[in-house]
Amino acid sequence: MLKEDAMDKTTSLSQAIGTHLHNGDTVALEGFGHLVPVAAAHEIIRQKFTGLTLARMSCDVIVDQLLGADCLQGLISSFVANSSAGSLYELRRRVEHSDPEPLWFDEYSHGGMVARYQAGASKLPFQPIASYRGSDLAIKNPRIKSVTDPFGGPPIHVVPALNPDLTIVHAQRADREGNVQAWGMLGIQTEAAFAGRRLIVTVEEIVDESIIRSDPNRTIIPAHIVDAVVAVPRGAHPHSVQGYYDRDDEFSRDWSTLARDAEAVRDWLQTNIHDTADHAEFLALLGDDHFDRLSIKDAFSTPVNYGGRG
Repeated sequence: MLKEDAMDKTTSLSQAIGTHLHNGDTVALEGFGHLVPVAAAHEIIRQKFTGLTLARMSCDVIVDQLLGADCLQGLISSFVANSSAGSLYELRRRVEHSDPEPLWFDEYSHGGMVARYQAGASKLPFQPIASYRGSDLAIKNPRIKSVTDPFGGPPIHVVPALNPDLTIVHAQRADREGNVQAWGMLGIQTEAAFAGRRLIVTVEEIVDESIIRSDPNRTIIPAHIVDAVVAVPRGAHPHSVQGYYDRDDEFSRDWSTLARDAEAVRDWLQTNIHDTADHAEFLALLGDDHFDRLSIKDAFSTPVNYGGRG
């Protein structure tokens, strides 16, 4: 049960996106390797947002899909490929051929993106980064600056803070107040969450506050910065969620084949996103048996005794 003064922040995905995202916003969709907020990206497409700038360290199918749906005018990223499955052809059409229109692309290294989120989370104007010494990114990207070391060392590169209008992350579980827990390979979710001006979290399940309190070290985002929390089972598909389901490599490989044809992308978006009411309907098109091969075996961690005086 919630404490008397606690706020229940659970809502539907359509309501969360419709309330906290606006045309022209910069939106961060973060999750590295797993815990990717795919269902949220699909809802952005479903609601036909336009003029967005997407911040995402590692691009994947959702970037192609958001581009194909004409949701994006810009991209802030450090890696552009469909994981190990192939290319992102919607992205390539815009970057290489300005087809159907050019895309503003603000490129950094992974370290540069991490530094930008860290600066944003810390409410600092910029963050120093040493790894751009000798890199041509500092030459090609005018937003990467060089400043004098006040302690007498050589000049050092800095990157500007990244404060998205809205950050969206996915996780394993949260309570109704918005205390969010995740495990497995974590990316930049915590920093991106604190950097955002607004925050939506989608999770595999909503659990009781007592479960969150029983294992506090798994809490990566505290309730006080969360604006909305949404239960979206299988909300990261085709990516994996540690402890829930495996990665759907076949889906990603098929996307790289399909996306070679711009019209095929439009047809896929119409059938799978625009003609479905929500993520559950999207998953239903894949069929229940589709997820049988993505099922995982139990592998529990060792219990931890937190002690206490009773």
